Amino acid sequence: MASNTPAPLSLPANFNPETHMLARQEADGKTYHSPRLALEFAGNLAANGAPQDLDLAEKVLDGALACQETRKGDPHLGNFLWEREDEAVEDLNAVQFCLFQLIPMMIQHGNRLSDTMQQRVRESIRLGLAEIRSIDVHYRYTNIVLKDITNTCLGGEYLNDLKIADRGYKKFQAWMAFTNRSGCAYEFNSPNYANVALRVLKRLGDLVKHEPIRIGARTMGARLGLSAALHIHPPTGRWAGPFCRAYRPTIFCETPPEKNTLREWIAGGILPGWLSDALDHRPRTMPVIETADSENGVGIATHHSPSFALGVSTQELTSQANRFIAGQSSCFIVHHTADGGTGVIYTRYVLDDRWLGDFRSTPSRANTQILFEEGQFHGVQSGPRAIGLYTPKNLGAWESCRSAKAVVCWHRRQQIDGIWINDRKIQSLPTRVPKSAVVVIASGNLLTAVRPLKCTDLGRNAPVRLVEHEDHLFLEMYNYLGPPKTFWEQAHPGSFYQGKPQCGFYAELAERADYPDGGAFARTVAEGALKDEAEPPITYEAGRERLWAVEYTRAEQILGIEVDLMTWQLKRRWTQNGPLGWPMLESPIARQTRRGDITLGGARLTCGKAAAWLFASPETNRWVAAYHGPNPAPLTLTVPGGRVEIETMGTGMVVWDNGSVSVEAVGLQNTPAITGGQLVEQV
Repeated sequence: MASNTPAPLSLPANFNPETHMLARQEADGKTYHSPRLALEFAGNLAANGAPQDLDLAEKVLDGALACQETRKGDPHLGNFLWEREDEAVEDLNAVQFCLFQLIPMMIQHGNRLSDTMQQRVRESIRLGLAEIRSIDVHYRYTNIVLKDITNTCLGGEYLNDLKIADRGYKKFQAWMAFTNRSGCAYEFNSPNYANVALRVLKRLGDLVKHEPIRIGARTMGARLGLSAALHIHPPTGRWAGPFCRAYRPTIFCETPPEKNTLREWIAGGILPGWLSDALDHRPRTMPVIETADSENGVGIATHHSPSFALGVSTQELTSQANRFIAGQSSCFIVHHTADGGTGVIYTRYVLDDRWLGDFRSTPSRANTQILFEEGQFHGVQSGPRAIGLYTPKNLGAWESCRSAKAVVCWHRRQQIDGIWINDRKIQSLPTRVPKSAVVVIASGNLLTAVRPLKCTDLGRNAPVRLVEHEDHLFLEMYNYLGPPKTFWEQAHPGSFYQGKPQCGFYAELAERADYPDGGAFARTVAEGALKDEAEPPITYEAGRERLWAVEYTRAEQILGIEVDLMTWQLKRRWTQNGPLGWPMLESPIARQTRRGDITLGGARLTCGKAAAWLFASPETNRWVAAYHGPNPAPLTLTVPGGRVEIETMGTGMVVWDNGSVSVEAVGLQNTPAITGGQLVEQV
């Protein structure tokens, strides 16, 4: 007779029987053990449930819990070491990562452990939740605040402590309200951290008992997933920029196509099935515009074309002071290359040629090659056209510098098969770029034109030039190149300060088939009128402005941007249609507003005047309406051939799928009235 006892799990190759934790050896020969990974392993052992697994799980838990700070008086009592070998708590997120493994394990399988271990873990969770409450991470830090919320909601429910759980419930509602002021998550369009946020929301929605939070987690997860799907460039399968944070493998497309990742999320239930329409049924040419922080002018725009995707942010993410976490990509392009692969074009500001380096955000962090961003950026985009403005971030009076430049970077230099300066094809590099010249680079089916703006020369004869560096082609636009020196005039505020240095470019992309060659495209771009004007220097006085305005005009198409050089604040952006606002979400297949009335793809959503969005896929006869309002209100979704009328509902979603209607909402009153379809699910 077959036994119902499961076979024990195989031990990972890096399991250390001396510590009962998973080990990692670094290039310096040191060995590190992560309590976060140990707790994940303990959860897998408890889930499998073989007697040997449960015995080992307690040993693993013993090793991991020993990494928690339990000494009274420590400022981070209850937090965890990032690695067992650390001497003190440094990475404040460690407690979030550890409890995120520990709490679900106890909810689902904790009764399989001994009473002694259960009690020890309960004490550890309570101590950790007190530290999370003390840290109280801000809503801007999207992936970590969602861990705070999930740990607190689930931990409070597990401990039967309503005070703790209620803090989690209220913080979720506050985060949702914070996000709904603008549209997309503050930590915008990050392939790495969207993955974290979506998985956290999935866990919260699956395990939390509190119905409003469960429905809210699923609704917000769908909204974050919609943003991700809209940024997938179907021809290349890549996640298009701009990115607030992204690691080098993502930026250089060294990972499998993210389109596959989203399909895995859909198949695994992390994202709803209807989101596949956002990948497979959409215009080949499509803009996507979102706002992450309307109060401080943080927005993103992405233009999808058959051969490329161009993404530009209005500015870089400013809430992450630790630049070693990941690279930012304020202007980012993916495109097809001749060999069938993916090419990448990105921008950076670089001091002293610091490009790639091995750094850790804590002494024991694994080495991660990152792309330095040492500048501040403001940008504007309309379709395949963009203006990017850079200034150095840390150029000042106390640290010397020998090189400061903005750079447009073409990755995979070997895939570039044509370079033009104006209509002259370039045969050898390096080469200087004359003032007011148009540089055109051809790669695969893409032509990229860049027209450098006036660059403040902080030395003598700071060049603009094209150079090769390893597997890159760089267009370098220097503010300074010379002997190491300090810059007293950049101390702000200061008696010598007269504003930030100027550096930037106008860029335009085109399908290669639209022009005979790069020279012809360069001539077309050169025909446009470029206004590049800054007010005269003034010595700093609080409140005084010095404006820099850039505008490009051609064929009745206008693109413009203005910043204050004294404070590096974005003042305005505009096109031929007037000033650009801060739409929550705008694209041909998805729209979000707070007006209470949205029309898109033959459908109309009317609801309360709060954050709401509509996704339309007429080709598949699918529409999805979501209402984020904190207060219940009537909702009506009208689609071709049908209608859903709801007397009143709070946060939730309505899905129309070929006449089959599902509704999941907080505070749903009575049965929805449906015309032309049938209700199949109501929660």
